[in-house]
Amino acid sequence: MPFAHHFSDHISHLGDLYTRALLEAGRGFEAILLHSGSEHYHYADDQSIPFRAYGHFAHWLPVNRPNQVLLIVPGERPVYFQVVPKDFWYEQNFALEDWVAAPLQIERLSSSRAVAEAVDKRGLLLSRIAFLGQNTHYATAIGIPAEARNPPALLNWLDYQRAFKTDYEVASIRKANRQALLGHNAARHAFVGGGSEYEIHMAYLQACGVLDEETPYTNIVALDEKSAILHYQYKRRSSGAHSQVLLIDAGCRVNGYCSDITRTSTRKHTLPLFVALVEAVEALAVSLVERVVPGMSYVDIHLAAQRGIAQILLEAGICSGSLEELFAQRIGTLFMPHGIGHLLGIQVHDVGGRQSNALGDIKAPPADYPALRNTRMIEPGQVFTIEPGLYFIRQLLDPERGTERGKLINWELVDRLLPLGGIRIEDNVLVTHGGVENLTRVSI
Repeated sequence: MPFAHHFSDHISHLGDLYTRALLEAGRGFEAILLHSGSEHYHYADDQSIPFRAYGHFAHWLPVNRPNQVLLIVPGERPVYFQVVPKDFWYEQNFALEDWVAAPLQIERLSSSRAVAEAVDKRGLLLSRIAFLGQNTHYATAIGIPAEARNPPALLNWLDYQRAFKTDYEVASIRKANRQALLGHNAARHAFVGGGSEYEIHMAYLQACGVLDEETPYTNIVALDEKSAILHYQYKRRSSGAHSQVLLIDAGCRVNGYCSDITRTSTRKHTLPLFVALVEAVEALAVSLVERVVPGMSYVDIHLAAQRGIAQILLEAGICSGSLEELFAQRIGTLFMPHGIGHLLGIQVHDVGGRQSNALGDIKAPPADYPALRNTRMIEPGQVFTIEPGLYFIRQLLDPERGTERGKLINWELVDRLLPLGGIRIEDNVLVTHGGVENLTRVSI
Protein backbone atom coordinates (compact mmCIF):
# COMPACT_ATOMS: atom_id res chain seq x y z
CA MET A 1 0.00 0.00 0.00
CA PRO A 2 1.59 3.30 -1.03
CA PHE A 3 0.06 5.24 1.87
CA ALA A 4 1.38 2.66 4.36
CA HIS A 5 4.89 3.35 3.09
CA HIS A 6 4.44 7.09 3.76
CA PHE A 7 2.53 6.99 7.05
CA SER A 8 5.54 7.06 9.39
CA ASP A 9 6.87 10.15 7.59
CA HIS A 10 3.42 11.70 7.84
CA ILE A 11 3.33 11.21 11.62
CA SER A 12 6.84 12.62 11.93
CA HIS A 13 5.79 15.65 9.90
CA LEU A 14 2.72 16.21 12.07
CA GLY A 15 4.87 15.94 15.19
CA ASP A 16 7.09 18.75 13.89
CA LEU A 17 4.02 20.74 12.81
CA TYR A 18 2.35 20.52 16.22
CA THR A 19 5.60 21.44 17.96
CA ARG A 20 5.72 24.60 15.82
CA ALA A 21 2.03 25.22 16.53
CA LEU A 22 2.65 25.19 20.27
CA LEU A 23 5.66 27.48 19.92
CA GLU A 24 3.99 29.99 17.61
CA ALA A 25 0.34 29.84 18.70
CA GLY A 26 0.24 27.70 21.83
CA ARG A 27 0.16 30.61 24.30
CA GLY A 28 1.96 28.60 26.98
CA PHE A 29 0.42 25.17 26.43
CA GLU A 30 2.85 22.26 26.65
CA ALA A 31 0.88 19.55 24.87
CA ILE A 32 -2.27 18.96 22.84
CA LEU A 33 -5.08 16.48 23.49
CA LEU A 34 -7.11 15.59 20.40
CA HIS A 35 -10.56 14.06 20.85
CA SER A 36 -12.21 12.22 17.95
CA GLY A 37 -15.70 13.31 19.02
CA SER A 38 -18.73 11.67 20.57
CA GLU A 39 -21.87 10.10 19.17
CA HIS A 40 -24.94 12.24 18.66
CA TYR A 41 -28.51 11.05 18.66
CA HIS A 42 -31.64 12.03 16.82
CA TYR A 43 -33.84 14.23 18.95
CA ALA A 44 -36.09 12.27 21.33
CA ASP A 45 -34.72 9.02 19.93
CA ASP A 46 -32.16 6.39 20.84
CA GLN A 47 -30.73 6.01 17.33
CA SER A 48 -27.36 7.60 16.75
CA ILE A 49 -26.39 9.76 13.80
CA PRO A 50 -23.57 8.19 11.70
CA PHE A 51 -20.32 9.19 13.38
CA ARG A 52 -17.51 11.11 11.71
CA ALA A 53 -14.23 11.77 13.51
CA TYR A 54 -13.08 15.34 14.09
CA GLY A 55 -10.86 16.55 11.27
CA HIS A 56 -7.73 17.33 13.28
CA PHE A 57 -7.93 13.91 14.94
CA ALA A 58 -8.42 12.20 11.56
CA HIS A 59 -5.39 14.14 10.29
CA TRP A 60 -3.32 11.89 12.56
CA LEU A 61 -5.20 8.61 12.55
CA PRO A 62 -7.43 6.73 10.09
CA VAL A 63 -9.75 5.75 12.95
CA ASN A 64 -13.41 6.70 12.66
CA ARG A 65 -14.52 5.81 16.19
CA PRO A 66 -16.04 8.00 18.93
CA ASN A 67 -14.26 8.94 22.15
CA GLN A 68 -10.76 8.21 20.92
CA VAL A 69 -8.00 10.42 22.29
CA LEU A 70 -4.53 11.33 21.03
CA LEU A 71 -1.88 13.07 23.15
CA ILE A 72 0.81 15.06 21.38
CA VAL A 73 3.81 16.12 23.44
CA PRO A 74 6.69 17.85 21.61
CA GLY A 75 9.70 15.59 21.18
CA GLU A 76 7.81 12.41 22.09
CA ARG A 77 5.99 9.75 20.12
CA PRO A 78 2.27 10.51 20.01
CA VAL A 79 0.22 8.55 22.54
CA TYR A 80 -2.98 7.01 21.25
CA PHE A 81 -5.44 6.21 24.02
CA GLN A 82 -7.44 3.54 22.22
CA VAL A 83 -10.76 3.52 24.02
CA VAL A 84 -12.62 0.21 23.67
CA PRO A 85 -15.69 0.11 25.93
CA LYS A 86 -16.89 -3.14 27.48
CA ASP A 87 -20.16 -3.68 25.66
CA PHE A 88 -22.35 -6.54 24.45
CA TRP A 89 -24.93 -4.43 22.60
CA TYR A 90 -22.55 -3.24 19.88
CA GLU A 91 -19.26 -4.40 18.42
CA GLN A 92 -16.55 -2.26 19.99
CA ASN A 93 -13.32 -4.10 19.25
CA PHE A 94 -11.17 -2.93 16.39
CA ALA A 95 -7.60 -3.59 15.38
CA LEU A 96 -5.10 -1.17 13.89
CA GLU A 97 -3.10 -2.06 10.83
CA ASP A 98 0.56 -2.64 11.72
CA TRP A 99 1.64 0.39 9.67
CA VAL A 100 -0.76 2.61 11.64
CA ALA A 101 0.35 1.30 15.03
CA ALA A 102 4.11 1.36 14.35
CA PRO A 103 4.86 5.09 14.94
CA LEU A 104 2.53 5.40 17.96
CA GLN A 105 2.51 4.64 21.65
CA ILE A 106 -0.77 2.83 22.24
CA GLU A 107 -2.52 2.58 25.58
CA ARG A 108 -5.80 0.69 25.62
CA LEU A 109 -8.53 2.00 27.94
CA SER A 110 -12.12 0.94 28.58
CA SER A 111 -13.34 4.52 29.09
CA SER A 112 -12.31 7.93 27.81
CA ARG A 113 -12.68 9.23 31.40
CA ALA A 114 -9.57 7.17 32.24
CA VAL A 115 -7.50 9.46 30.01
CA ALA A 116 -7.15 11.99 32.85
CA GLU A 117 -5.44 9.43 35.08
CA ALA A 118 -3.28 8.21 32.22
CA VAL A 119 -2.11 11.76 31.48
CA ASP A 120 -1.43 12.40 35.16
CA LYS A 121 0.76 9.28 35.33
CA ARG A 122 2.90 10.79 32.60
CA GLY A 123 3.62 13.80 34.79
CA LEU A 124 1.58 16.23 32.72
CA LEU A 125 -0.75 18.89 34.08
CA LEU A 126 -4.16 19.01 32.38
CA SER A 127 -4.19 22.77 32.94
CA ARG A 128 -1.21 23.06 30.56
CA ILE A 129 -2.75 20.94 27.81
CA ALA A 130 -4.80 22.37 24.95
CA PHE A 131 -7.91 20.35 24.15
CA LEU A 132 -9.12 20.21 20.54
CA GLY A 133 -12.52 18.68 19.78
CA GLN A 134 -16.25 19.28 19.75
CA ASN A 135 -17.14 17.66 23.07
CA THR A 136 -16.04 20.36 25.49
CA HIS A 137 -18.25 18.79 28.19
CA TYR A 138 -15.87 15.83 28.12
CA ALA A 139 -12.92 18.20 28.38
CA THR A 140 -14.50 19.82 31.43
CA ALA A 141 -15.18 16.43 33.00
CA ILE A 142 -11.52 15.38 32.83
CA GLY A 143 -10.26 18.71 34.19
CA ILE A 144 -9.36 20.81 31.14
CA PRO A 145 -9.91 24.51 32.00
CA ALA A 146 -12.12 26.70 29.82
CA GLU A 147 -9.25 28.70 28.29
CA ALA A 148 -7.60 25.49 27.12
CA ARG A 149 -10.61 24.22 25.15
CA ASN A 150 -10.24 24.88 21.43
CA PRO A 151 -8.03 27.96 21.77
CA PRO A 152 -8.69 30.02 18.60
CA ALA A 153 -5.06 30.94 17.90
CA LEU A 154 -4.04 27.29 17.88
CA LEU A 155 -6.98 26.21 15.74
CA ASN A 156 -6.33 28.98 13.22
CA TRP A 157 -2.71 27.90 12.93
CA LEU A 158 -3.57 24.23 12.42
CA ASP A 159 -6.50 24.92 10.07
CA TYR A 160 -4.23 26.93 7.80
CA GLN A 161 -1.60 24.19 7.64
CA ARG A 162 -4.11 21.49 6.72
CA ALA A 163 -4.05 22.78 3.13
CA PHE A 164 -0.55 21.37 2.60
CA LYS A 165 -0.62 17.62 2.02
CA THR A 166 2.03 15.02 2.80
CA ASP A 167 2.81 12.09 0.48
CA TYR A 168 0.60 9.89 2.65
CA GLU A 169 -2.32 12.25 2.26
CA VAL A 170 -1.86 12.57 -1.49
CA ALA A 171 -1.64 8.78 -1.85
CA SER A 172 -4.88 8.42 0.11
CA ILE A 173 -6.69 11.02 -2.01
CA ARG A 174 -5.34 9.45 -5.17
CA LYS A 175 -6.71 6.05 -4.15
CA ALA A 176 -10.03 7.65 -3.18
CA ASN A 177 -10.18 9.05 -6.72
CA ARG A 178 -9.50 5.65 -8.30
CA GLN A 179 -12.18 4.04 -6.16
CA ALA A 180 -14.74 6.74 -6.96
CA LEU A 181 -14.07 6.48 -10.68
CA LEU A 182 -15.12 2.82 -10.56
CA GLY A 183 -18.41 4.03 -9.15
CA HIS A 184 -18.79 6.79 -11.73
CA ASN A 185 -18.25 4.28 -14.53
CA ALA A 186 -20.89 1.95 -13.08
CA ALA A 187 -23.28 4.88 -12.60
CA ARG A 188 -22.87 5.95 -16.22
CA HIS A 189 -23.66 2.42 -17.44
CA ALA A 190 -26.76 2.30 -15.23
CA PHE A 191 -27.87 5.67 -16.63
CA VAL A 192 -27.40 4.61 -20.24
CA GLY A 193 -29.43 1.50 -19.43
CA GLY A 194 -32.36 3.65 -18.29
CA GLY A 195 -31.84 3.30 -14.55
CA SER A 196 -33.61 5.45 -12.00
CA GLU A 197 -31.71 7.81 -9.72
CA TYR A 198 -31.97 5.20 -6.98
CA GLU A 199 -30.64 2.43 -9.24
CA ILE A 200 -27.78 4.62 -10.44
CA HIS A 201 -26.90 5.47 -6.85
CA MET A 202 -26.90 1.82 -5.83
CA ALA A 203 -24.74 0.91 -8.83
CA TYR A 204 -22.23 3.50 -7.67
CA LEU A 205 -22.14 2.20 -4.08
CA GLN A 206 -21.80 -1.42 -5.18
CA ALA A 207 -18.96 -0.66 -7.59
CA CYS A 208 -17.10 1.25 -4.87
CA GLY A 209 -17.87 -1.38 -2.24
CA VAL A 210 -19.16 1.15 0.29
CA LEU A 211 -22.22 1.86 2.38
CA ASP A 212 -24.13 5.13 2.13
CA GLU A 213 -22.74 6.41 5.43
CA GLU A 214 -19.17 5.64 4.34
CA THR A 215 -19.22 8.13 1.48
CA PRO A 216 -17.71 11.58 2.14
CA TYR A 217 -21.04 13.31 1.49
CA THR A 218 -24.53 12.47 0.29
CA ASN A 219 -24.18 11.45 -3.34
CA ILE A 220 -25.84 13.83 -5.80
CA VAL A 221 -27.52 11.66 -8.44
CA ALA A 222 -29.70 13.90 -10.56
CA LEU A 223 -31.56 13.16 -13.78
CA ASP A 224 -32.66 15.90 -16.16
CA GLU A 225 -34.24 18.94 -14.44
CA LYS A 226 -33.01 17.88 -10.97
CA SER A 227 -29.41 18.47 -12.09
CA ALA A 228 -30.15 22.21 -11.81
CA ILE A 229 -30.41 21.77 -8.02
CA LEU A 230 -26.79 22.12 -6.95
CA HIS A 231 -27.00 19.91 -3.84
CA TYR A 232 -29.92 17.72 -4.92
CA GLN A 233 -30.36 15.19 -2.13
CA TYR A 234 -33.05 12.70 -3.20
CA LYS A 235 -33.01 9.50 -5.26
CA ARG A 236 -36.17 9.10 -7.32
CA ARG A 237 -37.32 5.52 -7.87
CA SER A 238 -39.27 6.37 -11.04
CA SER A 239 -37.90 4.96 -14.27
CA GLY A 240 -35.11 6.77 -16.05
CA ALA A 241 -35.87 5.11 -19.38
CA HIS A 242 -36.49 8.45 -21.10
CA SER A 243 -33.95 10.54 -19.22
CA GLN A 244 -31.47 12.60 -21.23
CA VAL A 245 -28.98 13.89 -18.64
CA LEU A 246 -27.21 12.49 -15.58
CA LEU A 247 -25.26 14.71 -13.21
CA ILE A 248 -23.55 12.65 -10.52
CA ASP A 249 -21.40 14.25 -7.83
CA ALA A 250 -19.94 11.46 -5.71
CA GLY A 251 -16.69 10.56 -4.00
CA CYS A 252 -15.04 7.98 -1.80
CA ARG A 253 -13.05 8.08 1.41
CA VAL A 254 -9.69 6.34 2.00
CA ASN A 255 -7.94 6.62 5.37
CA GLY A 256 -10.34 9.45 6.13
CA TYR A 257 -9.39 11.40 2.99
CA CYS A 258 -11.99 12.37 0.41
CA SER A 259 -12.35 12.43 -3.32
CA ASP A 260 -15.02 14.69 -4.80
CA ILE A 261 -15.78 14.06 -8.47
CA THR A 262 -18.61 15.27 -10.67
CA ARG A 263 -19.47 14.07 -14.13
CA THR A 264 -22.32 14.90 -16.50
CA SER A 265 -23.42 12.33 -19.06
CA THR A 266 -25.91 12.38 -21.92
CA ARG A 267 -27.71 9.73 -23.98
CA LYS A 268 -28.14 9.30 -27.72
CA HIS A 269 -31.51 11.06 -27.75
CA THR A 270 -30.31 14.09 -25.77
CA LEU A 271 -30.85 17.51 -27.34
CA PRO A 272 -27.71 18.12 -29.48
CA LEU A 273 -27.23 21.66 -28.14
CA PHE A 274 -27.04 20.33 -24.60
CA VAL A 275 -24.53 17.66 -25.66
CA ALA A 276 -22.37 20.43 -27.14
CA LEU A 277 -22.63 22.38 -23.89
CA VAL A 278 -21.42 19.37 -21.89
CA GLU A 279 -18.41 19.06 -24.20
CA ALA A 280 -17.69 22.78 -23.84
CA VAL A 281 -17.81 22.68 -20.02
CA GLU A 282 -15.58 19.60 -20.07
CA ALA A 283 -13.04 21.48 -22.20
CA LEU A 284 -13.27 24.47 -19.87
CA ALA A 285 -12.58 22.27 -16.84
CA VAL A 286 -9.45 20.85 -18.47
CA SER A 287 -8.21 24.31 -19.48
CA LEU A 288 -8.77 25.71 -15.98
CA VAL A 289 -6.70 22.92 -14.44
CA GLU A 290 -3.93 23.64 -16.91
CA ARG A 291 -3.85 27.29 -15.77
CA VAL A 292 -2.97 26.38 -12.17
CA VAL A 293 0.55 27.41 -11.13
CA PRO A 294 2.03 28.21 -7.73
CA GLY A 295 1.98 31.89 -6.87
CA MET A 296 -1.37 32.79 -8.41
CA SER A 297 -4.56 33.47 -6.52
CA TYR A 298 -7.30 30.85 -6.53
CA VAL A 299 -9.69 33.75 -7.10
CA ASP A 300 -8.12 34.18 -10.55
CA ILE A 301 -9.18 30.62 -11.44
CA HIS A 302 -12.73 31.50 -10.51
CA LEU A 303 -12.66 34.67 -12.62
CA ALA A 304 -11.30 32.66 -15.55
CA ALA A 305 -14.15 30.18 -15.07
CA GLN A 306 -16.71 32.97 -15.16
CA ARG A 307 -15.20 34.29 -18.39
CA GLY A 308 -15.18 30.77 -19.78
CA ILE A 309 -18.87 30.26 -19.00
CA ALA A 310 -19.71 33.61 -20.61
CA GLN A 311 -17.78 32.56 -23.74
CA ILE A 312 -19.69 29.26 -23.92
CA LEU A 313 -23.00 31.10 -23.59
CA LEU A 314 -22.05 33.41 -26.46
CA GLU A 315 -20.85 30.65 -28.75
CA ALA A 316 -23.99 28.58 -28.11
CA GLY A 317 -26.26 31.54 -28.86
CA ILE A 318 -27.75 31.44 -25.35
CA CYS A 319 -26.54 35.00 -24.79
CA SER A 320 -25.73 37.90 -27.08
CA GLY A 321 -23.42 40.87 -26.81
CA SER A 322 -19.68 40.88 -26.17
CA LEU A 323 -17.65 38.81 -23.73
CA GLU A 324 -16.73 41.94 -21.80
CA GLU A 325 -20.36 43.01 -21.61
CA LEU A 326 -21.48 39.63 -20.27
CA PHE A 327 -18.64 39.61 -17.76
CA ALA A 328 -19.40 43.14 -16.59
CA GLN A 329 -23.08 42.29 -16.21
CA ARG A 330 -22.16 39.11 -14.27
CA ILE A 331 -24.31 37.04 -16.59
CA GLY A 332 -22.18 34.03 -15.70
CA THR A 333 -23.45 34.03 -12.11
CA LEU A 334 -26.97 33.31 -13.39
CA PHE A 335 -25.70 30.12 -15.02
CA MET A 336 -22.89 29.25 -12.56
CA PRO A 337 -23.81 30.60 -9.11
CA HIS A 338 -21.24 28.57 -7.16
CA GLY A 339 -17.51 28.98 -6.69
CA ILE A 340 -15.05 27.18 -8.91
CA GLY A 341 -14.02 24.86 -6.08
CA HIS A 342 -12.64 24.37 -2.58
CA LEU A 343 -9.80 22.85 -0.60
CA LEU A 344 -10.05 19.07 -0.31
CA GLY A 345 -8.72 16.64 2.26
CA ILE A 346 -10.14 15.06 5.39
CA GLN A 347 -13.19 17.23 4.90
CA VAL A 348 -14.78 17.65 1.48
CA HIS A 349 -14.84 21.40 1.99
CA ASP A 350 -11.63 21.44 3.96
CA VAL A 351 -10.79 24.06 6.56
CA GLY A 352 -8.75 27.20 6.02
CA GLY A 353 -9.98 28.01 2.53
CA ARG A 354 -10.44 31.72 3.24
CA GLN A 355 -7.50 32.19 5.60
CA SER A 356 -4.76 34.49 4.32
CA ASN A 357 -2.31 33.35 7.00
CA ALA A 358 -1.90 31.10 10.04
CA LEU A 359 -3.00 33.93 12.34
CA GLY A 360 -6.56 33.44 11.15
CA ASP A 361 -6.91 36.60 9.07
CA ILE A 362 -9.66 36.09 6.52
CA LYS A 363 -9.60 37.07 2.86
CA ALA A 364 -13.25 37.38 1.90
CA PRO A 365 -14.37 36.32 -1.58
CA PRO A 366 -15.10 39.06 -4.13
CA ALA A 367 -18.43 40.75 -3.45
CA ASP A 368 -19.77 39.55 -6.82
CA TYR A 369 -18.93 35.91 -5.99
CA PRO A 370 -19.81 35.36 -2.32
CA ALA A 371 -20.08 31.56 -2.69
CA LEU A 372 -16.38 31.10 -3.45
CA ARG A 373 -14.96 28.86 -0.68
CA ASN A 374 -11.24 29.28 -1.43
CA THR A 375 -9.51 32.65 -1.69
CA ARG A 376 -5.96 31.56 -0.89
CA MET A 377 -2.78 31.95 -2.86
CA ILE A 378 -1.98 28.73 -4.68
CA GLU A 379 1.04 26.93 -3.23
CA PRO A 380 2.70 23.53 -3.73
CA GLY A 381 1.14 20.75 -1.68
CA GLN A 382 -2.41 22.09 -1.81
CA VAL A 383 -5.21 19.86 -3.05
CA PHE A 384 -8.42 21.44 -4.28
CA THR A 385 -11.23 20.95 -6.74
CA ILE A 386 -11.85 22.63 -10.06
CA GLU A 387 -15.55 22.37 -10.93
CA PRO A 388 -17.08 24.66 -13.55
CA GLY A 389 -20.82 24.35 -14.08
CA LEU A 390 -23.52 25.64 -16.38
CA TYR A 391 -27.11 25.33 -15.15
CA PHE A 392 -30.59 26.41 -16.16
CA ILE A 393 -32.11 27.38 -12.81
CA ARG A 394 -35.58 28.91 -12.88
CA GLN A 395 -35.16 30.70 -9.55
CA LEU A 396 -32.20 32.63 -10.96
CA LEU A 397 -33.27 33.08 -14.56
CA ASP A 398 -36.99 33.85 -14.39
CA PRO A 399 -36.58 37.13 -12.46
CA GLU A 400 -34.38 38.39 -15.31
CA ARG A 401 -37.06 38.07 -17.97
CA GLY A 402 -37.87 41.63 -19.02
CA THR A 403 -34.88 43.24 -17.26
CA GLU A 404 -32.05 45.09 -18.99
CA ARG A 405 -29.70 42.23 -18.20
CA GLY A 406 -32.29 39.78 -19.43
CA LYS A 407 -32.17 41.35 -22.89
CA LEU A 408 -28.79 39.65 -23.35
CA ILE A 409 -30.38 36.20 -22.91
CA ASN A 410 -32.02 34.12 -25.66
CA TRP A 411 -35.09 33.02 -23.75
CA GLU A 412 -36.32 30.69 -26.49
CA LEU A 413 -33.16 28.60 -26.11
CA VAL A 414 -33.27 28.80 -22.33
CA ASP A 415 -36.83 27.45 -22.31
CA ARG A 416 -35.72 24.48 -24.44
CA LEU A 417 -32.83 23.78 -22.08
CA LEU A 418 -34.58 24.21 -18.72
CA PRO A 419 -35.95 20.62 -18.66
CA LEU A 420 -32.37 19.27 -18.97
CA GLY A 421 -31.16 20.89 -15.77
CA GLY A 422 -27.44 21.53 -15.79
CA ILE A 423 -23.85 20.49 -16.17
CA ARG A 424 -20.90 20.22 -13.77
CA ILE A 425 -17.45 18.72 -14.32
CA GLU A 426 -15.24 18.37 -11.25
CA ASP A 427 -11.67 17.15 -10.85
CA ASN A 428 -9.35 16.97 -7.83
CA VAL A 429 -5.93 18.53 -8.39
CA LEU A 430 -2.61 18.63 -6.55
CA VAL A 431 -0.40 21.70 -6.86
CA THR A 432 3.23 20.79 -7.52
CA HIS A 433 6.34 22.96 -7.68
CA GLY A 434 6.13 22.84 -11.48
CA GLY A 435 2.40 23.29 -11.89
CA VAL A 436 -0.41 20.85 -11.22
CA GLU A 437 -1.25 17.14 -11.23
CA ASN A 438 -4.84 16.15 -11.94
CA LEU A 439 -5.43 13.34 -9.46
CA THR A 440 -8.74 12.47 -11.13
CA ARG A 441 -7.64 12.24 -14.75
CA VAL A 442 -4.41 10.35 -14.06
CA SER A 443 -6.38 7.88 -11.95
CA ILE A 444 -8.63 6.75 -14.81
